[in-house]
Amino acid sequence: MPALPVALTTIGLLAQSNLFMTFAWYGHLRFKAAPLYLVILISWGIAFFEYCLQVPANRIGHGQFSAAELKTMQEVITLVIFAGFSWAWLGEPLRWQHGVGFLLIAAGAAFVFAGRA
Repeated sequence: MPALPVALTTIGLLAQSNLFMTFAWYGHLRFKAAPLYLVILISWGIAFFEYCLQVPANRIGHGQFSAAELKTMQEVITLVIFAGFSWAWLGEPLRWQHGVGFLLIAAGAAFVFAGRA
């Protein structure tokens, strides 16, 4: 079985790591009665798995992508993951202002990759 292309591997690992980190940072908001120390410990545990995916993503992707491009990919992926998480997990509706803001950030990301081809 051939290995996945570097770009696909990098993006896949970044997406998975962002899902873990989003839960680590925001998942506890559904459990406001939980003691803060417990929420912090659980968040640290979840973040460990985020690092287990994030570090390899950056190692694998660096060389094909610059550090700035890797960070930009991470931020765009984070917004996509967070938008779905916010709606599905927290039950918060996405408004048109969120969409416009996300599009402006994506436009900024496009400038980072401009001239790459």
